[in-house]
Amino acid sequence: MWKEFKSFIMTGNVIDFAVAVILAGAVGLVVNGFVNDIIMPVVGHFAGGIDFADMKITLDAAVVAADGTITAPENAIKYGAWINSIINLFIVGFVLFMIVKTYNKTKAPVAAAAPAGPTQEELLAEIRDALKK
Repeated sequence: MWKEFKSFIMTGNVIDFAVAVILAGAVGLVVNGFVNDIIMPVVGHFAGGIDFADMKITLDAAVVAADGTITAPENAIKYGAWINSIINLFIVGFVLFMIVKTYNKTKAPVAAAAPAGPTQEELLAEIRDALKK
């Protein structure tokens, strides 16, 4: 069983998949930073100075004790963070679309298969017919 597992793990597909997952996580962090730190401030500026990350519907306000410590945290629906996630999704999708489109342009076009010639039997029949003449 250990040998089967070792051969499975050492196949190229599993290693390629692991590398892809790690790279996807890194790309996700970069894109998330791009969206939150560059795109969303610009969108907020044109939306009247709104920061989408702060948009929420408060269900229960935070309970603060007399000494200033929070005894019960705020309970809120943070739909602004969800809007950021949707914008993030569109940007990641567009970037992946552009990468795949560029990759497909770099691939060499597959040449059409040459038309199949006569089979061996057809060639032998032609030779036989030519010898008969």
